[in-house]
Amino acid sequence: MKISHRVAVQSLSFILLLAVVLMPNATPAQTQIKLHNNKYSPMDDVRLGRQAAAEAEQQFPLLRDPAVDAFVERVGQRLVAAIPPEFQHHEFRYYFKVINASDINAFALPGGPMYVNRGMIQAAKTEGEMAGVMAHELSHVALRHGTAQATKAQKYAIGAGVLGVVGTILAGPAAGELAQLPVGAYFLKFSREYETEADLLGARIMANAGYDPHDLANMFQTIQAQGGGGGGFLSDHPSSKDRYARINQEAQHLQVNTAMTRDNREFFGIRERLRGYPPAQTMAQIQRSGQRYPNQGNRYPNQYPNQYPNQYPNGNSYPNGNSYPNGNGYPNGNGYPNGNGYPSNGRVAYPSSRYRTYNEDSFSVAVPDNWSKLDEQGTLWFAPSGAYSSGVNGQTVFTHAVNLGAIQTNSRSLAQATDDFVNGLQRSNGNLRANTSYQRLDVDGRTGLFLALSNINGATGQPEIVNVTTAQLRDGRLFYMIAISPRNEYPSYQTTFQTILRSVRLTD
Repeated sequence: MKISHRVAVQSLSFILLLAVVLMPNATPAQTQIKLHNNKYSPMDDVRLGRQAAAEAEQQFPLLRDPAVDAFVERVGQRLVAAIPPEFQHHEFRYYFKVINASDINAFALPGGPMYVNRGMIQAAKTEGEMAGVMAHELSHVALRHGTAQATKAQKYAIGAGVLGVVGTILAGPAAGELAQLPVGAYFLKFSREYETEADLLGARIMANAGYDPHDLANMFQTIQAQGGGGGGFLSDHPSSKDRYARINQEAQHLQVNTAMTRDNREFFGIRERLRGYPPAQTMAQIQRSGQRYPNQGNRYPNQYPNQYPNQYPNGNSYPNGNSYPNGNGYPNGNGYPNGNGYPSNGRVAYPSSRYRTYNEDSFSVAVPDNWSKLDEQGTLWFAPSGAYSSGVNGQTVFTHAVNLGAIQTNSRSLAQATDDFVNGLQRSNGNLRANTSYQRLDVDGRTGLFLALSNINGATGQPEIVNVTTAQLRDGRLFYMIAISPRNEYPSYQTTFQTILRSVRLTD
């Protein structure tokens, strides 16, 4: 995507932020946890997880509520960032989706895909309890328990486990199906030792992320008070009573990162939102129905239908409708110096899992440490190697990037200011089309607006996703963040964009 000079020069000093929070140091009293022998590589975990996730998303009804999905994703990525360095795997790609099922459960697949049941969110009393279940499941992934257990079953081939994983999830550990799903059992039903390790590492992750690890222990009592359930999380080995005591004991030796602590207001709002939905089926009912949910896995938050629950204040769709002026592509033509492929050699470096903080005049922001900072005509861009190059008339064209800034506006209304900003983008590029109506979200504790647009990239001629997020500053300026990626690569970059946005701190 290219931002024209008319729009770019409006950018003033940025008000972004990013605080690097130091994780609490481990104390000698913490229980030591080590990775187990594993004959499989981390990329084997990734491949298996992707295969299982693709099948799972054909069998599960995803909730697909943008506000709920965004909230769970934020909590999940916060936990991912808090995984101790020795258990971080740069190959893994963590993402989080909500299943419209009433069971109090969650599960994570090798390599990073994680699914949280709606019933678990509604059952949790606090965000910390929900985060505790998620941290436990993330710990199984970080410790590579699935492939470690598969290593012990030398007679089974790793590829044989894909359908077993999905079948085990649907059936649940108590359904008597595990004997028929030998390899699946190694990925979703863990030994006493592994469950204990996931509890202990989960507690440590919670403390690093600013959550009270006692909440993980409390979730066992919450589940039991609501009639049991819990599936794989509420394993009967070790017993819930023993796990409760062991987690609380470990919590005494953990220092909660209070700089990361948040209140429960957003969680309570999400839980109340879920109460407005019709009752969900149980996993067993979903299994008995035999219903499939094709093509769900290809839809992401920026591709939701226009009927968002939090719609634009002035109506049910974008104020100007979904039809925008048609043009012939970029104003300066479709030619690109290096041909029809990506800039440079056609290869774009994948985002690093490590982030670097940039401090500007009135903001800071964290971006992957393998992305470069570019000041393009007075507006700030960050992009990976291979994702940008000079186009016609010396203007830089981007294929994967984020653009952040603040501009003066003529309106004190966030909605009107955002409308004017987006209209300016569309006047400079007639290809931009809104895919959704405005969605409300949080930008560093302030009300923000999100809009997903589609575009045809002038460098590649391929469809791309352009996400625009805005918030109003106290001096009346409009803060904005624009995130760009090819449409077919958006699922891979979505988590990175969300992490960058969460790092923003408006310090005006």
